[in-house]
Amino acid sequence: MSVTRRQVLAGSAAGAASLASGLASPAIAANEPLRIGFLPALTGPSSSTGVGMNRGTELAVKEINDAGGINGRKIELIVRDTQSDATKAVNAIAELTHRQKVHVVWGPLNSGETLAATPLCARDGIPMIHPCWVDTLIDVKKYPMSFRNAPTNMQIGHAANHYVLDVLKAKKVAVIGDNQGYATATVAAYVPLLKEKGATIAYQGNVDSANPDLKPELLRMREAGAEAIMPWSVNAGFLARICNARGQMKWDVPIVGQTTLGSGQTQALLEKPEYWEKVYSNNFKKVCYAGDGKLPAAAADFRARLAKEKIDMGDTLLWWIACGYDAPKLIAQTIKDAGDSPAAITGYWNKLKGWPGIYATMNFTPEQHNGVPDDEVVMCQSNSLKDGAFNLAPGYGA
Repeated sequence: MSVTRRQVLAGSAAGAASLASGLASPAIAANEPLRIGFLPALTGPSSSTGVGMNRGTELAVKEINDAGGINGRKIELIVRDTQSDATKAVNAIAELTHRQKVHVVWGPLNSGETLAATPLCARDGIPMIHPCWVDTLIDVKKYPMSFRNAPTNMQIGHAANHYVLDVLKAKKVAVIGDNQGYATATVAAYVPLLKEKGATIAYQGNVDSANPDLKPELLRMREAGAEAIMPWSVNAGFLARICNARGQMKWDVPIVGQTTLGSGQTQALLEKPEYWEKVYSNNFKKVCYAGDGKLPAAAADFRARLAKEKIDMGDTLLWWIACGYDAPKLIAQTIKDAGDSPAAITGYWNKLKGWPGIYATMNFTPEQHNGVPDDEVVMCQSNSLKDGAFNLAPGYGA
């Protein structure tokens, strides 16, 4: 039977009335996936963090969806590899917010990319959570929907500086970084902190991350009387070249710095295993071995689940995987309890207190969007790596 124009119009009017009455909307919403835009650097020179966090993120999303999703709605994880490139991160943000219509953005995972991407999320009114340390990335007035599920550079710097000056008792310090956004900002921020604590800066510099020979820089450090080297970079190759140059020089000076110093990728690039001696990197109390050689219960259980799922940890760190896992779990809890609108997500996070992540406890307020407590930021012994976790550094807390 043919359909007349009057029947089409009548059907359209009925459909419109149904939508207006609210009868059809819940059915549509119930079937709509919850879209998380995820921006890891899975390739490129700063991919160490992204590789590990991606494994945790994928596991969390799988667990949530296998359990039925969030209020019956599955998570759709929309991943865009930033390739360690800020321009690609910016392009990805535009796609995620305008074309994919994501509910929330997780990442980028490197500070240089996040510096470029954060203003765009703020402009588009999309809630954003990231693990990047550069302090200026969080500003509740400029970026009221951006949150950090990681420590700030100041927290990291205070923990490292305390270890160098108060535990190791070094007085003359060499501070080096590569020429990328995170490293340049970090070196500039930490040198004044060291000076405030009475340290003498024997060397300060930012070097091309692709520089194949860092021995000349270390020779300058040694000639200036440096008693500790503090490298700040997320580039495993750059950090390994510092360790290798120190070893070739037979210079018995401690290296204290960025968490990538303890990664499997850095270890794989060392010329000799002993070049990892006296290397101390940032880490987090909830995923480190305590004095009894045991992990906290939540971290131990999480690592057992990783083993059961056959998730590779040979080239990454437990805290990276745990941080990647915690983010979608927090997002899921938020949407389950508060809803998926930008205002609902932001409002829930602004009141978050004591959320028990595996990687770290999360606390936010309307005035404070930095989530990790000071006392959970620690230093660890890089060459104690076992199943992705580390011992606390010798003498830590003394």
